[in-house]
Amino acid sequence: MMTTIQPLRICLRTLGIALTIMLASSVIGMPLAQAQTLDTLVSFSDHADGGLPAVGMIRDAKGNLYGTTYAGGIPNCSFGCGVVFELNNDGNEAALYAFTGTNGDGDGPDASLVLDAEGNLYGTTPFGGAFGEGTVFKVGKGGKETVLYSFGANSGDGKFPYSSLVRDAKGNLYGTSLYGGADCNNGGGPACGTIFKIDKAGKETVLYSFTGVNGDGSFPLSGLVQDASGNFYGTTWGGGDAAFGTVYKLSKEGKETVLYSFTGQGDGAFPYYGVLAIDARGNLYGTTARGGSNVCGGGCGVVFRVSKTGKEEVLHTFTSTNGDGANPYAGVIRDKDGNLYGTTFGGGDFLSGTVFELSKTGAETILYTFEGPDGPDGSQPHCSLVRDAKGNLYGTTQTGGEFDFGTLFKLTP
Repeated sequence: MMTTIQPLRICLRTLGIALTIMLASSVIGMPLAQAQTLDTLVSFSDHADGGLPAVGMIRDAKGNLYGTTYAGGIPNCSFGCGVVFELNNDGNEAALYAFTGTNGDGDGPDASLVLDAEGNLYGTTPFGGAFGEGTVFKVGKGGKETVLYSFGANSGDGKFPYSSLVRDAKGNLYGTSLYGGADCNNGGGPACGTIFKIDKAGKETVLYSFTGVNGDGSFPLSGLVQDASGNFYGTTWGGGDAAFGTVYKLSKEGKETVLYSFTGQGDGAFPYYGVLAIDARGNLYGTTARGGSNVCGGGCGVVFRVSKTGKEEVLHTFTSTNGDGANPYAGVIRDKDGNLYGTTFGGGDFLSGTVFELSKTGAETILYTFEGPDGPDGSQPHCSLVRDAKGNLYGTTQTGGEFDFGTLFKLTP
C-alpha cells in the first residue's frame, strides 16, 4: 500500500520545485527500540504562539530554546506569517516576534536561528521583504526586529533563502538562497541559487552562484557548516552528475568544489534541509530524503558520510519496515563519542516519523516512533535535534499535537 503525503511546504508556497515525497507503508512491526520517554513541552496552536515548526532549534547556556514556526502569529498570511519563539527553562513558551509580511517585513521563517553573545537572534525568511523574495533578519533580546537585507534588489543577489545562517567573529552572516544568482542550466530555467554573505552594515555579497551544469549543484536548501580553516560545506537538492544533488565545499577564497554527486541509487538522492555535521578529521555527515533501498518507490533515504577527499559511505539505509524510519528531511547531530542522532519524516510503527540513533559502528536504534496526527506526541518531525549535556534530545514535529499544528518535544534517556 502506498500513501501520499502533503508536498513539502516549499511546494505549497509555489516555489515551483515540486518534489512530492511518497511514503510507503508496509507490515507494521515492533519498533527496533523504544527505551526513551517523550514529553510534549508545547503543542502549537497556529495562534499567537506559532504553528508548523519545521526546523531545528538552538539552545543557550541557560537551557532556553529558540526557534521559528512557519505559520501562526499575526493573521496576515492566511495561516499567519510565522514567529520567532522562546521556550525558557521554566517550560514557558512565547513568541518573541511575529512576522507581518507587510511594509518590507519577512514572511514564513523556515530555518533555525543563530545566537550571538549579546543574545540577539539571526535568521532568514523565504518570503516577504521589500521585494517579496525573502529576508535576513535580526531579533533583539527585547523582541525588536530589524530586516538586515531584502532579497530581490537585483537579478543576481538570490531569492528565497530557506537556510540557517553561520555567523563569524566579525558579525558577518553566511547562508544560501534556493533560487537566484547567475543563469541556471545555460539559461534553461530559474537561477540555481547562491551562497551569500551579509556584513554588519547589511551589504550583501554573492560568494558563489550555482550553475547546474558540468556536474555543479543546484537549488541549495540546506545551510552551511564551517571548518576551523574558514571553508564552508553544504548540500544542494538538485544538480550534480546525475541531477540527484551534491555535497560541495566553498573555500575561504571563494572556489567551489563538488565533493560528491549522488546517483539516486543506493548512495542516496535529494539531500534536503539538513546542515552537515563535521568531525575533527573533516568527514561530513548528513542525510538524503530519497535513494537507498527501493522499498519506498524511489528510496526511503540514507545517512551518509563523505570524506574530505569526496569518498561517500552509506552508514544506514532506511526501509520503513519493522518500525524503521523513512525519508529524513533534516540533518544529523553528532556526540563526542561519534554517535549520530536524527529524525525521519515518515516510517516508524505508525508511519508518522521517528527519532533514531546511529552508533559509530553504524548500528541503528529507533529511540522513539511518533503516533501520528491523532496522538498528543506529534507527527512528521522535520527537524534537526538539539542534545543537552545529560543526553536529552529536543526537537519539533511539523504536525500533530493537541491542535494539529505541531509540537516541541523532549526525549529523555
